[in-house]
Amino acid sequence: MGDERKTADTTRERGSAFPTSAATELGDERRARPFLQPLAVALVCIVLVSLLLIRGLIDLTNLDKTLVDYMENRGVEIIRNVQHVADYHFQRLVQTGQVGLDSGSRPPFSEEAFSMQESLIIDLVELAQEIDSRLEKDMLSPRQMEALAEKECLWLIALLDEKGVITFQHRPVSKDLLSLASPVVQGNEEIRISIFGLTGSNEGVRFIALQRKSGSGTIILALDKDSFRCRSLRLSIQRAIEEVGQVSGTVYFMVKDQLGRILGRAGELPQIEKEKSQSENILKDGADSASRKIVLNGQKLLEIIAPIRLGGGSAGTARLSLRKDSADRILDKIRFRVFVSMAFMVVIAFVSMWFLYKNQNRHLARMREMERRLQKAERLSALGRLAAGVAHEIRNPLNAISMASQRLKKDNLNQLTGVIRDEIRRLNHIIEEFLGLSRSRKLEFCRHDLTELLHHIVLLIGEEAESEGVVIHTDFKNSPFMISMDIDKLKQALFNIIKNAMESISPTGSINLSIEPRSKEWVSVKISDTGTGITSEEIEKIFDPDYTTKEKGLGLGLPLAHEIIHGHGGEIQVQSRPGSGTTFEILLPLDR
Repeated sequence: MGDERKTADTTRERGSAFPTSAATELGDERRARPFLQPLAVALVCIVLVSLLLIRGLIDLTNLDKTLVDYMENRGVEIIRNVQHVADYHFQRLVQTGQVGLDSGSRPPFSEEAFSMQESLIIDLVELAQEIDSRLEKDMLSPRQMEALAEKECLWLIALLDEKGVITFQHRPVSKDLLSLASPVVQGNEEIRISIFGLTGSNEGVRFIALQRKSGSGTIILALDKDSFRCRSLRLSIQRAIEEVGQVSGTVYFMVKDQLGRILGRAGELPQIEKEKSQSENILKDGADSASRKIVLNGQKLLEIIAPIRLGGGSAGTARLSLRKDSADRILDKIRFRVFVSMAFMVVIAFVSMWFLYKNQNRHLARMREMERRLQKAERLSALGRLAAGVAHEIRNPLNAISMASQRLKKDNLNQLTGVIRDEIRRLNHIIEEFLGLSRSRKLEFCRHDLTELLHHIVLLIGEEAESEGVVIHTDFKNSPFMISMDIDKLKQALFNIIKNAMESISPTGSINLSIEPRSKEWVSVKISDTGTGITSEEIEKIFDPDYTTKEKGLGLGLPLAHEIIHGHGGEIQVQSRPGSGTTFEILLPLDR
């Protein structure tokens, strides 16, 4: 047969003019399953809702960032206002104190400048009194005195007894300073102040001398140029915080210089020991501002950190905290609306999907009903064509019987009765073929060995094949091939194919039967003959009920076998060439 053989794979998808097989019923069962399109719609809805939810969460994140940016800008604006007011006060102090700032002109002395000077003096006097009080309680050691001088921006702290002997000094006291403070040391005055007038010393030291409350000595606090500037910064910033820094929503406001000294503060402060490291980590070099979210005493705050510049240079870093409760309330409202909208969309999506599912299944039921009606109409049409063929086939033997009965009186009775008997047998065969086709729909499956079934078929047909000069060769594997089958119907299908192979052999020939596994799921039965063969055009038609090449009979054996094989979930493949025989390969699923 060689490469010139053509193969026709008549699978379940192959069209048939007679849709009444068990395979058609299986197709109907598959189409009767629940409509799967709503699942795809549900998946699309879930994806869309997920995308919308993600978009909503992104919008909430952006809104939170926007609110934080707004609060940060508001905090920076408050810090800048404090900076402007503090710079104004600082300029008045340093200019009236003649600390040598580079300015083209000095503003005239004003009541406001006098008030600032008075505040600076009062601040120093109160500090001296506090030192005196702590000394009386023995709460200040020499080391603590040095730390206090550093913290309070003091150039010098000196203690003298009632005889004028220095009992403590963390730096040497000049003779000029002792001379200026002598009226207090000698007990002639209780206090002497020289803050806004130079002492005459080249060092430009300003001081305050205060007689101790117990009368047991004198306290001298002195300021040089840098410490005077530091005290002026502290006073200016504290005054500015009190005037413009205490706005609604502010929890605390604090300004520290580069050395970590507090220049001004208001409100409840966080832990002091963590302030320096946190500020350095947040505010990067050259940054105008920075912010972070913190929790203080269970309250959510936004802390804004920004540098403060006074007198043309950097004065320190400001830390301002604002309450986030208003922004959080706005964010919670919007978050609630977003999630409500998402829930509403989810409900709408699933309700729509449910309605679509019901509607599509209703239409699908109508379509299945229409398909059943169409199949019924096609079946009736095919049956009509078959009935016409049956009528035509029956007419011939009936005519022969009629003619034989008319000649009964004239001819040999034995010869005529044989003709009548043959024609009646022919009629019975035609009717059996027709009835067998109509009964082929219902299959009753059981688990059975395919090899045993083939042995039985060979036993049944062997005598007839031998009488017609046909030799049957078998090649059956010893192992059983268990499949789920309707024993009688599958026997009929295989018998029809073998019978068809016998009829194609003239006058003598052979048929080869073999069975072997094709894969783990399939078993192959091959039926090869040495008959006349068929063309590729005929291969496409041999399983149609309307097509036959036989002079007698309906030719329904192969269509019936085809539908039974398909009803078992199998396939039939045909290879043939005119003059070279034909091979039928039946593939059946193994029962695991």
